[in-house]
Amino acid sequence: MTRPANLHRTVEVERKLEVGPGFVLPDLTGLAGPQGTLRPHVHRLEATYLDTEDLRLTGARITLRRRTGGDDAGWHLKRPLPDGAREELHHPLTGPGPVPGPLLAQVEQHLRGAPVRPVVLLSTLRTEHHLVDARGTTLLRIADDEVTATRLRPGRDPDSSRWRELEVERDGGDDQLLADAVTCLIEAGARPSDLPSKLVRALGDWRPPAT
Repeated sequence: MTRPANLHRTVEVERKLEVGPGFVLPDLTGLAGPQGTLRPHVHRLEATYLDTEDLRLTGARITLRRRTGGDDAGWHLKRPLPDGAREELHHPLTGPGPVPGPLLAQVEQHLRGAPVRPVVLLSTLRTEHHLVDARGTTLLRIADDEVTATRLRPGRDPDSSRWRELEVERDGGDDQLLADAVTCLIEAGARPSDLPSKLVRALGDWRPPAT
């Protein structure tokens, strides 16, 4: 499918880790060399995740959201790639109206004519640490997220859950650096997450029907 000019594509390579409320981020600066630094940036992110009532996109491991706050506010569509990375398509932020047509066109085959609606609201206090080398290049981004999620299930009152997690994303670094950072975080008490996304965790026992 041809990608419209107003959709920006990136490939996301990241690892998700679960941490408890008392977790302390270890010193990772040595991974960036003798003059490495860790620069924190704090963001308040508000996201609305959309899907069909029977979660057809979630069943295909696709997420569709509208997010404000941070450096990449806008509409995001994420879908898995064969190598374990994820493709992300970004559309500039629009008003409170419907999902931009170019994004919906990318998932027509999964929606099969069904409308999308909000299924989860996420509010995230994010402290994003940039691991920077002596030349000023950002090698990794380590996001320390405190998340509040609200499910919007049809016919039920909204219900909320809270948790803390880490996302370690490759930027200018390589896969080995990413692996080394994850090892350091696990040694400090983090643990690999079994869940692929915040959306899946927020949905809990509200799952797509088996196909």
